[in-house]
This record gives sequence, structure tokens and C-alpha cells, in this order.
Amino acid sequence: MTLEEKAAQMVCVWQEKANTLVDAGGRFDPAKAAAAFRKGHGLGQVGRPSDAGPGLNARETAELTNAIQKFFIEKSRLGIPVIFHEECLHGHAAVDATSFPQPIGLGATFNPDLVEALFTMTAYEARVRGTHQALTPVVDVARDPRWGRVEETYGEDPYLVARLGIAAVRGFQGDGTFKDKKRVIATLKHFVAHGQPESGMNCAPANVSMRVLRETFLYAFKEAIQKAGAISVMASYNEVDGVPSHANRWLLRDVLRKEWGFKGFVVSDYYAIWELNDRPDTHGHFVAADLKHACALAVQAGVNIELPEPHCYRHLVELVRKGVLRESQLDELIAPMLFWKFKLGLFDDPYVDPDEAERVVGCDAHRELALQAARETITLLKNEDNLLPLDPSKLKRIAVIGPNAHRPLLGGYSGRPKHNVTVLEGIRARLGNRVEVLYSEGCKITVGGSWNQDEVTPSDPAEDRRQIAEAVRVAKQADVIVLAIGGNEQTSREAWNLKHMGDRTTLDLVGRQDELVQAMVNTGKPVIALLFNGRPLSIRHLTEHVPAIFECWYLGQETGRAVAEVLFGDYNPGGKLPITIPRSVGHVPAYYNHKPSARRGYLFDDVSPLYAFGFGLSYTTFRISNVRLKHKRISARGATQVLADVTNTGRRAGTEVVQMYIRDLVSSVTRPVKELKGFKKVSLQPGQTATVALDITPESLAFYDINMKYTVEPGEFDILVGTSSRDADLQKVRLTVTR
Repeated sequence: MTLEEKAAQMVCVWQEKANTLVDAGGRFDPAKAAAAFRKGHGLGQVGRPSDAGPGLNARETAELTNAIQKFFIEKSRLGIPVIFHEECLHGHAAVDATSFPQPIGLGATFNPDLVEALFTMTAYEARVRGTHQALTPVVDVARDPRWGRVEETYGEDPYLVARLGIAAVRGFQGDGTFKDKKRVIATLKHFVAHGQPESGMNCAPANVSMRVLRETFLYAFKEAIQKAGAISVMASYNEVDGVPSHANRWLLRDVLRKEWGFKGFVVSDYYAIWELNDRPDTHGHFVAADLKHACALAVQAGVNIELPEPHCYRHLVELVRKGVLRESQLDELIAPMLFWKFKLGLFDDPYVDPDEAERVVGCDAHRELALQAARETITLLKNEDNLLPLDPSKLKRIAVIGPNAHRPLLGGYSGRPKHNVTVLEGIRARLGNRVEVLYSEGCKITVGGSWNQDEVTPSDPAEDRRQIAEAVRVAKQADVIVLAIGGNEQTSREAWNLKHMGDRTTLDLVGRQDELVQAMVNTGKPVIALLFNGRPLSIRHLTEHVPAIFECWYLGQETGRAVAEVLFGDYNPGGKLPITIPRSVGHVPAYYNHKPSARRGYLFDDVSPLYAFGFGLSYTTFRISNVRLKHKRISARGATQVLADVTNTGRRAGTEVVQMYIRDLVSSVTRPVKELKGFKKVSLQPGQTATVALDITPESLAFYDINMKYTVEPGEFDILVGTSSRDADLQKVRLTVTR
């Protein structure tokens, strides 16, 4: 390979497709391609082919990727195929692709098997359109709910994030052979500590200690690499200890490659190498004097390819010729990318079948899987006097009210699925002509509310209050009110530039929603609240006044079907909170696994969360009893199990998530008051009992000690088993660990 051919493997085009690869309709343009790549050096990746034109469907995308691939194989000197990457956060972000709940909702399922199935489905839908790499999963640990990207994560707990991250990688990659052409490369992001930014502001510094960095933020990445074989990692926008991740040799070389044995490749986050210098529309780190300097820093740190455009890596050839970089440094970085192009089979069988793409994408079987994910996501927070489930035979009219009652609720990084059922549509379809379903918007959250709409326009107070008055008139005619409120795709989203914000200084409901809540309560009718949001909201007023509350997060394309099934008892909700809901923004940080000195109390307020991590109710009741250890005493290298009997003591079948937390009672450095170290989801019929066994291994007990050695210290450990992280929901047994 020539120097130019090597450098070409380290760059990508995304929006530049319009100038280099496709016409205005998103179809391959051979003349543009011939002009743009006339030297025949090739190209490393093409970003998001599905957005090359307006509304490309599965067949059209497959035809496009085939045409682009054919061009690079036939018109470059070495015939090296390109990798196509796509966003696949909760389904392939493309037209007609199946869209399921946001990751924060998947966190609520506590179901790794379901997550693996969902991303197996996603990989298949993406691969048949020509995709080879998914820029997913996000294994950031979300420690600040002000941050707008909480919805992209699996929650606040590193163990839960790691388990679901492993499941996602296995779904995407399968056994890593890619022989069936149904899998894609997974990309772990954002490496690292992106989920606890200063001030809750996206891309801000992560001000954490080395011990917290390793135990909280690096953990999920290590697990997904070593236990699931993740092939790619995306470096993060933020800095740690003054060093931006894209220039961090210790992070990308010492930890990732040398310590963990990572053999895959690191991709840059979009425009992040540029930001080592200064990107005026968002921010800069100013560790690079210019884009050439940024290029050198990223190569030296170990970033294999620049996404999404060749802003900095276009200087690679020049920097090698000037002696700033060595050609051997490029060899080291392109080798794993070429290796995985071979492993993907692109040199042997690079094309996809448009007929198969049309048949598979958005098919009915995939729709049913998305529905099951939505069902398992829904989390019941409150059910006063057993108001739920509703009995349609006892209703004449139901009022569906609220700004989220009749609009798509997908969240960020979403495509346009074939099916998209709103709350109102789902309830009407479920009830048919038996119950009259009334509707009123009630108020707005923001005007428009689309994720892609940069400017956020607050709703007009006068118009909101007019709508609230109208909603009251509608609601008074009904027997019960279903109130769909929360956030929208603008009030919680990735803040990716200065005009597209998504981080907040408050966790309160936006606009006049609390006024709408009070107006509905004042009608005297029973109110059931459905919360749709990408981050935890401080819903103290709602909790005090409304008898029944669901946390739904974003449920995906089958929102209305899942909500209707749960409301009317066709499905018993079993979701659990993957992140703490604080009483107010002043209670942040509110994560459950805090240090012993961290929650001593507040003047004039309760220090406890509004709803705790792991909490979630059911239409039935469960009893956990006979919690015991298989071995009460083990060595530091030994293992045991904690066992518990779980009984469904109610009248409905349902699921419970049995959770195991561990507390190290005396240690050389301070340890959290409790840490999730195991869980199991069980389904039980009324009166049925099951015994759950959860493993306790050295890994369950180990931490970084006073000397930063990862070890198990002998001593006593509390093993806590129950249905949430709240002390009241846990039973305790004592484990003794000897040398």
C-alpha cells in the first residue's frame, strides 16, 4: 500500500456524500464519485448511507450501498471495500426500520436476554441494507440527570450497564465470525466518563478520581470487551484530568490495548479530533494549535479513523512526509481495520440483496419483539387503592389528555419506523366501540418538539391555559383520565452545538404541565399519569396529587399498544427504575450507590430519593423469604451463592426482579453503602414460589484498595437481597471472607 492508500483507510465521508457519492435523490452518482476519488486511493468508511437522500427505504439503501461498494472495489487500485456505519441506538435509525425503547427504557427491563434479541434484530435489519458497523451501544454510566443524553444509557449503575452492554454486543456481533451476513460490528461509547459531566453539561470535563474512573466508568467497557468481544470503541468528547479522550495515550493505548488486550479499532466521535483545537459552533480543548496538530495528537493517542469527515486526518500524508508522524504509526492503526474488513467477508462477498432488505426490515416478527420490549419497559411507580388495572366493562368514557397523548414518542437517534402507535391510537384500538375515548392535548411542552429542530420555542402560557380549560371540559365528561405528560425530544437530548441544546438546570416538568396536572385532579376524576421522558424528572407535585403513575421513558414504535395492554391489565407491568428519580435538581447527585458520608441530610428537605433505583410495582404482590448463603464463609478466592425464595402472593401472574446488593463493612478505602452485583428476573403464577440463586464471586467483592490494587480484602460483607435498592425492600445476610 502507498502512503496515500493507507491514509485513505483512516478517513470517512458522511454529509460529504452529497458532494462525492450521491445525487440529490440519494442515488449513487458515478460522475461525482469518479471526480472525488479519481486518484484511486480508496476510502475507509461511509457514514450513514441511509440518510443519503430523502426517505431512502430498505431496498433503495441496499441498492445504494451495493453501488458505492462496487465503485470502490472496481475503481480503486487495491479494490479495498468500504465499511458503512450507521446509528443503531434503539433500532437502526433509518426509514422503515423497527424502533424499540430507548436504552434507558431497556435498562428498566433488567432483561439481558431481551436486549440481546433486540440488537440481534437490529443488526439484521442494518446488515441487509449494507451496514457493517453500528455506533452502539452506549455504555456510559449516567450519574447526572441534568445531562441530556441520559436516555441513551442503560442507567446509573455500572453493573447493570455492563450486563446490558454485554448483551447488546452479543446481539450485534454474534460469535464474531460474521459468516451469516446478519451481524455487524458493535461500537462501545463514549470512552470514557461521559456520563458525569461538570454542571451536567454535555462534553464538559469529567472530574472524577482514578478509583471512580476505574470502578464506575471504565468497568462496563472492560466487561463488554473481555466478555463479549466488542470490536470497536468510540472515544469521548470530554476530558479526564485535563486530557481530552481523543488525545489520551494512557486511555487508548495503556488501558485499552495493553491492560485489556483490545485488538479492535478506535473511532473518533463526530468532529471530536477537530475539537482538540477549536470548533467554534460548540467548543474546543485548545490542546492542539491547529487541525494538523490535532491530527498528530489523535494518531499518537491511537485513534484509528476520523469520523465523520476528513477534517484533520486529511493531513496524514503531509505529516508523515514532514516527519511529524511515522508511516509505521499509520500501519499500526490501519491493520485492525483491514483485518475486520476481511473478517466481515467484504473482500469475498461485499454485496447485499435488496429483496431480502425489503422483506426483513420492519417485518411483523420484529414489530412483536419491539412490543414486548415496550411492555417490559413500563414501570409502575404508584397505584393508590389499586386503581389499576382499569376494567373496560365499568367505563363509559375515558379521557386521554396531555401533550404526549397523540404524538410519536421515539426520543433521539431515531428513524422513521413503518408503524408508530400513539397512546391515543393504542387505547382506541384496544377499546373499540365499547368505551368512548375523548381526547384533548391539554397544553404543549415546546412548540414543535422535534429532536432535529435546533431552536427550542417555549409554549405560550396564554394558549396553554386556554388548552387546559378545554381539557377540563373534556375530562369532566369521562369516568377516568389518562394523562400523558413528561418531556419531549427537545427537552432532553444531546447538546451537540450551541444552537442545539438539551442539558437542563432543572428537572421540573416543562411549561404548564403541573398546572394541567392540578386541573385534572381538581375535576375529581381518577387520574392515571403516563410519564414519557429521556431523563428522570422531579415529579414531587405529581406524586403528591395523582393516585397512579407510570414511568414509560420512550417506548418506541409500539408505545400505544403497550400502554393500552398495561392500562387494561392485559399485561402486568414489571419494569424497575434503572436510575434514581430525585426530589429536585438540588438533590443531584442522587445515585443510590453513594459513599457512607454522602447523604447525611438537608435542612428543610428529605434526603431520600423520590423513587429509588431498582424500584417498580406490579399488579400483584411478591414476598421474598428464606434468604440464605450456600456458604457463609469463603476465602478471598472462593465463591458462594445467595439463595432466596420468591412467592407471588397476589392474584395475577407477574414478574419480579430479585436484586442482590453487597456492602463491604470495613475496608482500606471508603466503599459505597451498597452496590448491585446480581439480579434475576422471574415470572410467577399466583401462589407460585421459585428459588433464585445469585452468584457471589471474587469479582463481586473486589475493588481498588488503598494501593490501587484490584483485590478482595478479607472481612465481613453484607449481602442484601430484595426488590429495590431501598433498605426497606432488602433482607440481609452476613458473609465472612478469609485470607
